[in-house]
Amino acid sequence: MGTGRTAVTDSRLGALVSGVVLVAALLASMYVTSSASAQVVYTEALPNGAQRTTYRLGPVQVTPGQNRIAFRPITGASRPGVNGWITRIKPDLVYEDGTIPESSKVMFHHGVWNNQTTGDLFYATGEEKTILDLPDGYGYRYQTNHGWILNDMIHNLTPQAMVLYFEYTLDFIPDTAPEAQDIVRARPIWMDVQSGIYPVFDVWRDSGGADGEFTYPEDAPNAYPPGVQKNVKTIPQDGVLLHTTGHVHTGGLSTNLYLRRTGATYAGPNCPERISYEDELAPLRKKQAGYSKKIKRLKKSNSRLTRAQKKVARMVRKNPDNQGARKQLSKIKRKKKANSKRIASINSVKATNKSKLDKVLAKDNTERKKDAACRATQPQVDDGNRVHLFNSEAKYFDPRGPISWDMAMYSTEPDWTVRVQAGDKLELQTTYETKIASWPESMGINIVYWARDNEMDDVPNPPDPTTAPNPYVTKVDTRGVLNHGHLKENEDYGGETGKNGSKLVGPDPTKLPDGQFGGGPFTISDYVYNGADFRLPGALGRPPVVNQGQSFTFKLSDYDIQNEVWHSLTSCKTPCNKSTGISYPIPDGEFQFESGQMGPGLAPTVGYTEWSTPKTLPKGTYTFFCRIHPLMRGAFRVQ
Repeated sequence: MGTGRTAVTDSRLGALVSGVVLVAALLASMYVTSSASAQVVYTEALPNGAQRTTYRLGPVQVTPGQNRIAFRPITGASRPGVNGWITRIKPDLVYEDGTIPESSKVMFHHGVWNNQTTGDLFYATGEEKTILDLPDGYGYRYQTNHGWILNDMIHNLTPQAMVLYFEYTLDFIPDTAPEAQDIVRARPIWMDVQSGIYPVFDVWRDSGGADGEFTYPEDAPNAYPPGVQKNVKTIPQDGVLLHTTGHVHTGGLSTNLYLRRTGATYAGPNCPERISYEDELAPLRKKQAGYSKKIKRLKKSNSRLTRAQKKVARMVRKNPDNQGARKQLSKIKRKKKANSKRIASINSVKATNKSKLDKVLAKDNTERKKDAACRATQPQVDDGNRVHLFNSEAKYFDPRGPISWDMAMYSTEPDWTVRVQAGDKLELQTTYETKIASWPESMGINIVYWARDNEMDDVPNPPDPTTAPNPYVTKVDTRGVLNHGHLKENEDYGGETGKNGSKLVGPDPTKLPDGQFGGGPFTISDYVYNGADFRLPGALGRPPVVNQGQSFTFKLSDYDIQNEVWHSLTSCKTPCNKSTGISYPIPDGEFQFESGQMGPGLAPTVGYTEWSTPKTLPKGTYTFFCRIHPLMRGAFRVQ
């Protein structure tokens, strides 16, 4: 595809450490901020003994076009001042006045709350703004002497600088509250289908199965090095799984959590053998088909007789004394009448047979439903010992489908629990759509919360861990609950033209005259593909031209490199000139090409600042955009 990238961008992740190792190593290699000023925005007392408090971190100076990973300590007034238990976390990114910016302008691309003392990555959110809400009776342990760091990535899609604030709301039960004595410690397990500080993989249109879906890593046999399973974690002690929610990027359909237990198989009750009525149905269906065939044949005969009748009738009208024609006409009428009586007779028998068939079908359907209902209670155990635990499905509110951030994920239900044993292995898969577009830099992540059996002993009234179902006996993969509803800041979809094309960002580049001949290099600067940006006026906006078999080369300006303003060249469907929003443009070019986030190698960039288009493109005009700053649009022409 001319991207210069492997299926998984391990080359840019290899030098970075996994997100679960010491944060100190991350701080040595990434953009670091000092501790931002903090304040309590709001607080209230809840009936369960918790305090619901909104903390604000900032101000955060967001540079033009920023898409940078940063780490900032969370200290002082930006977190609780006493020991206790966190039961809920809700995130946001706001302006100083508390309003939430439109997602088409700036996004909270990701935020990971890291307990540096314990090594826990205990909360994560992305553009879908997932809310963590632990089941009643469980909490994440908070201690004032634990070091917290926020790993954040603010994505500024515009050339304008901004001043923003992180806000996050905690439900917190202090140790001094009576309710605290019955809280069981919930621990996080970070599940990821990749690894590293920017754990992404690419999904290409038309990849995966015929169903238009690509499951990673299942559909990517070379996703990991030999003997490595990045998507698998081992349970260290006996315990109970409590809660999980998935995270995907645009185009993502779901994450699926599985469990493997050595030697385990389905151990629940077997459904009784389904009663089949096929022996009764087969002859009735055969008779019904035979009756239909006879009726069809008789009706076809009558159609032929009708045509003959019209022909003979014309002969009689022309010559009333034509006795031969009169006799022939009378014969045709008698034959049609006989056929019609025969059709009526067969229909009567057919109706009687149909009544019998329907009664037997009803009994057969009843048995099928009983069998299906029984099997629906049984766990899905496949591949020897792998059992399905939960499908965190993406719910897209965008009317155009799974092409934007206007979505939310399904979380496990409040009473969802799963009994696990030491040595059990959790496995994660994630699925993306591949009919509409390609989805570079995709993710699949779950944080799974669980409780250890031995830590329930110190709680006066703990839940009984033995009541949690064995996933090999009882089906646990219920639908779940939607994490949140539609968010107003996601309503700027784009892709509009308005009256008289007033919302077009530029002309239709396929209708523009040829521009300069030659493949560059063209410099990307000031949010313009200089020499290939059809938004520019006059001759400046005409698509440059090369002969088939040649390529175009683009490079970042020194200014953009110094200021960490990264860009991509991502193919989009021509003319690719409608208004910018969270679902337009998208990577849906007829011929796919993708540069990745051009930059010197620091995540999220790909490690090169110059890139050339594929030499294999057929003749035509091609359009592209910048995935980081989708207001940017370009075009070139192959002749």
